[in-house]
Amino acid sequence: MSFKSGFVAIIGRPNVGKSTLMNLLVGSKVSIISPKPQTTRNSIRGILTKDKYQIIFIDTPGVHTPKNKLSEYMVKISENTLTEVELILYIVEATDYLIGKWDEYIISKLNNVKTPKMLVVNKSDLASKDDIERVKSLFSKVCNFDYTIDVSAIDGSNCDLLINKIIEILPEGPKYYYDDMITDSSERFIASEIIREKILNNLLDEIPHGIGVVIEKFSERADKELIDIIATIYCEKESHKSIIIGKNGSMLKRIGIQAREELEVIFGIKINLQLWVKVKKNWRDDINSMRYLGYNIKEV
Repeated sequence: MSFKSGFVAIIGRPNVGKSTLMNLLVGSKVSIISPKPQTTRNSIRGILTKDKYQIIFIDTPGVHTPKNKLSEYMVKISENTLTEVELILYIVEATDYLIGKWDEYIISKLNNVKTPKMLVVNKSDLASKDDIERVKSLFSKVCNFDYTIDVSAIDGSNCDLLINKIIEILPEGPKYYYDDMITDSSERFIASEIIREKILNNLLDEIPHGIGVVIEKFSERADKELIDIIATIYCEKESHKSIIIGKNGSMLKRIGIQAREELEVIFGIKINLQLWVKVKKNWRDDINSMRYLGYNIKEV
C-alpha cells in the first residue's frame, strides 16, 4: 500500500468525548479533558504516524450558543474546519434519545459540505446494541453520512476499526509532520492548557469559563535540567480571583502542584512553576485581550 495521509476533523456538541477520543486514537494526551463544557477553545491537532499512513486529527471546540466574542470565535473555528479536511467525524453519544438544538445546528452545516462524513456513536460502553442502532438510525435520517460506527473512548471498543476505516478513506499523500510529532502545539500552549485543565477540574462551574492563561516565561536553565515557567491566570472578577487563590493560597497551590506534576511527565524534566492571578474584566468580549491571551482572531 502506498503512503496515505490527511486531516480529520472531530466535531460535535460539548461533552460528547471529542478530546478523549482523539487522545485515545493518537495514543497520547494532546488535548485537555474536563467534564465542563467549552473545555476545548482552539483547534488542536493530534498526529498519528505509522509506516503506511499519517492521520492528523483536529479536535474542535464544541458547538454551543455564543454568549461573547470568545464563544463566537470557538464556534467559527469549528465551522471553518468542515471544508478544510479530508474527513469529518461527527461525534454523538450512544445515550442520545433525541436530536437537540445544537446537533440540529451542526447537522445543518454538515448537509451543506461535500466533505465525506462519518457518524461516530461514542460511549458505546454505556448502551445496548439496540440503543446504539437506534441512535445511528436517528441521526442518519437527518444527515447523509457516508459511514457509521460505534466506539468507546473509555474502553477502546472499535477504535482499531475506526482507524482502519479512516485509512481506507484517506487519499495517497505526503507525510506532513515528522514521525515523532504527536501534536504541532507549542510548548507554551501545552503548558497553558494543562494549567487551565487543572483550574477547570478544581473550581466551580461558573468560574472556569472566564479563565485565561498566559505563559509569561518558559525557559530551560543552562546550569541544570530544569524549566522555569511563569504563568498568569486571568479572570474577569475580583471575587473569582479570591476563589482561585483560595484560603491562604490553598487553591492556587493545589492547581500549581497538579499542573507541575503533569508538565514534568509531558516534558520529561523538572519544572519550576510560578502562578499569578490577575483580573481582566470582560476579556472574553475584548478582541485585543483575546489576542493577548493567545487566541488567533485572524483565523475567523
